[in-house]
Amino acid sequence: MRIRTRTAVALTGALALSLVTGCAQGGAAGAGADTVTYWLWDSNQLPAYQACAKDFQKEHPGLKVKITQMGWADYWTKLTASFIAGTEPDVFTDHIQKFGQFADLNVLEPLDDLGIDESAYQPGLAANWTGQDGHRYGAPKDWDTVALFYNRKMTEKAGLTAGEIDGLSWNPEDGGTFEKALAHLTVDRNGRRGDEKGFDRNNVKVYGLATGGAGDSDGQTTWSPFAASAGWKYTDKARWGSAYRYDDKTFQSVLDWYFGLAKKGYLAPFTDYTDGANPANAQVASGRAATALDGAWMISTYYGTKGLDVGTAVTPAGPTGKRATMMNGLADSITKNARNKAGAKKWVRYLASDECQKTVGGYGIVFPATPDGTAAAVTAYKKKDIDVSAFTGPVKDKKDFTTFSFPVTDYAADVYALMRPAMQDVYANNAPVKGLTKTNDQINFILGQ
Repeated sequence: MRIRTRTAVALTGALALSLVTGCAQGGAAGAGADTVTYWLWDSNQLPAYQACAKDFQKEHPGLKVKITQMGWADYWTKLTASFIAGTEPDVFTDHIQKFGQFADLNVLEPLDDLGIDESAYQPGLAANWTGQDGHRYGAPKDWDTVALFYNRKMTEKAGLTAGEIDGLSWNPEDGGTFEKALAHLTVDRNGRRGDEKGFDRNNVKVYGLATGGAGDSDGQTTWSPFAASAGWKYTDKARWGSAYRYDDKTFQSVLDWYFGLAKKGYLAPFTDYTDGANPANAQVASGRAATALDGAWMISTYYGTKGLDVGTAVTPAGPTGKRATMMNGLADSITKNARNKAGAKKWVRYLASDECQKTVGGYGIVFPATPDGTAAAVTAYKKKDIDVSAFTGPVKDKKDFTTFSFPVTDYAADVYALMRPAMQDVYANNAPVKGLTKTNDQINFILGQ
């Protein structure tokens, strides 16, 4: 099974290579011995890392850093293709969702000799990047959490205060105050709200909650805050689990309620979401939706949208009494076949340093992994008159909040390939959630269960 899976991934990468032209541009191919090639996907972060590269080059005369930035979708296609073609960069920004696949393909360089001190970073970030073999494959870079963005004009018109939105709760039986708020924020084309008599759920002008799609296998900005606050966990172990739990009754009851919001007309339909063209923030910006669950990486996008007066609130409290949010952390990884491995290790060590992370934090774009880097980011956001406590609070308050990570397992690509159409079928076609039990069995079979 492992050989077949690896072959499938390799064939996918080879196919991507045949379809993508110029994938070696900006990569390791053609770079001089004095150059470290570095790939990232976020254009908003590019200036911050250019600043880090400038400082790094001053400290390491004779070494140059060549940064290549590309969009999210192109990034992973070209990275996979580069591993097949042998044109991979020396260093790249890694995502925990992809880590399992890369570890399985054995394309990452161990970073044990960098001397990464886990206590120097926000709790849990460094531990996520240790493979099943005990070696480290990523140096902590930044982190993010999820919160509720809302259109202030719409919430004020609906009579909802910031305090009320920040204190919402939910349950899978009647949706709690969260569903009541969504119903009241939903308005049909005749001007009736979702909680008023005569509301037409088939002709909605403003949805209470924007759609972020089906959520696929992780539901980061869709159903995961609800599933976690109901006490559910993705796998049997926090990291490198051997069995997924999409067959769990609690999980399926959460999905039944969550996607049921669309049937009631409170959650925008599946067809409203298009990744890249009409994501959740665009739905809020256009007035199509009053609120959206979204990640900290989108703070600048929401607050920078002309004409949009936006606020943020923590995720609603669930049946466990706690609020929950995924806490994702990116890392910098070195490719196993890096052409300038010595230079790459110096660059990654610098990227993970407090010096670089404070520089990045000062741009007010993301929350760097070190506490001082995070503090610099909070200060930078404050100067922009942006309150980020809905994102930073869950990391500090363990009494009222639960934070959790992406599931880290073998065969991550296979899990995604199975769950994506299954989840879309539930959302778009009203397929019964109990059908996910069969999908879960297929996934666990691949994992050897």
